[in-house]
Parts: sequence; C-alpha cells; structure tokens
Amino acid sequence: MFTRHRTKALFLKKTNQGETNQVFTVYTKDFGKLKVTAKAIRKIKSKLKSGAEIFYYSEIEFIQGKTHKILTDADLIRKFRKSLPQMQIAYKITRALDDLVKGEEEDKKIWNLAIETFERLEHNREIVYYYFFWNLLTILGYQPEVWHCVSCQKKLIPLNLYFDSGRGGVICKDCFTMQKAGKEISPETIKILRIFFKKRWTILSKLKINNQYKKSLAIISEDYFAHILKANTI
Repeated sequence: MFTRHRTKALFLKKTNQGETNQVFTVYTKDFGKLKVTAKAIRKIKSKLKSGAEIFYYSEIEFIQGKTHKILTDADLIRKFRKSLPQMQIAYKITRALDDLVKGEEEDKKIWNLAIETFERLEHNREIVYYYFFWNLLTILGYQPEVWHCVSCQKKLIPLNLYFDSGRGGVICKDCFTMQKAGKEISPETIKILRIFFKKRWTILSKLKINNQYKKSLAIISEDYFAHILKANTI
C-alpha cells in the first residue's frame, strides 16, 4: 500500500502530460523541491484544479508511485497571482529557485525565504526578486565577497571596483588591472548587496534605486547566475 505524504507547497511551474495530466514542480516545506503528477487535472470536474496552479501556496497530499509522485489532494492556502508586473517578477523568482536548487531535500531556510518573498511581492517588486536571489545564493553557499577584494583581501575602497563572477566577488582597481576580468560595479550597488545579505528589509522597502544602479544590479545578478549554473553543469 502506498504511503501518503502531506505538506505545504509552493507551485513553481507546470507542463502538460498527455491529454489530461500535468506535471508540477513544487517547493515543499518538508521535502524540498519535488515533481508531482496531477492526473486528469485538465478535466473540468477535477478536484485538484482549485488548489494546484502556478504561484499557488497550498497544502498538498501525494503518494510515491512506481516511477513518480502522484498528487492526490491540494487545498489552497493563498494565491500569489496578481498583476502582470508582479507575475513577471514571480516567474523570475521561481526560475531562480528551480534552476539553483537541485534534488529532493528539506531546507527550512529556503522554504521560509520563498514564502516570505512571495508575501512581499506586492511591494517593491524588483527589489523583492533581488532580495530573494542573493539570499538564496547565501543559503546555498554562493554568497560573494563584497567587503574585501576577493583577490588581494584588502578592504574595499569605494572607487573603481569590479565584480568578478569567476572569483566570487568584488575586486579592486589594482587587481582588475592585473587580471583584466570583471564587470564594473558602483559603490552604491555594493551597498545594496550588503543590505540584501544583512536582510534589512525595513531599509530595502524604503530604498529608492535609480535606473543606473538598477541596470548595474541586473547585469551583476545575471552574470553571477549564469556563472553558477555553468559551474554546476561541468
């Protein structure tokens, strides 16, 4: 007889399977990231429809079949489906969570960060994504060095600084001159990263970031994201 498991879950993405099934990627409180198959969910009378959808926060029940997990129940707790801009940020959050977290393993820190982030999605949308992204990296052991030069270890002076994804942090002007690797990063962007790592949400919620620093933050984030994904596939 199959064992039934019950846990809270955040629905990250879905794919259709056959004519009526869907496979969901979910992040759960007690089991980490899972893939569960919702059989016949695309039928009009499916009882799973009300609690299983992208960006839903639900209490789910599943059983382990011979080859995959079968979703047997989904009771909606909250819908994290808002405006189009919020949805776009939500997709970025779930992409980072799905791409960076591998395997089925409980992690309460990741779970709490994910729920906290979605609950704050209504405000400061871009900041919410970067808050999630950089703190997820910290939990996974990828927090970059932003207080000292990652190459020479000297304390950073707020002038002519560069972010080197390959070395895992900020480098000073002298090291950049020798190594010729890294992307220019402003002292203001570094300050923002430090606030992320200290999880000072009260400060972040009031922070006004101009377009120049937003662009810098986006470039650094995507570059580091790509570097980590590449390193994990080698």
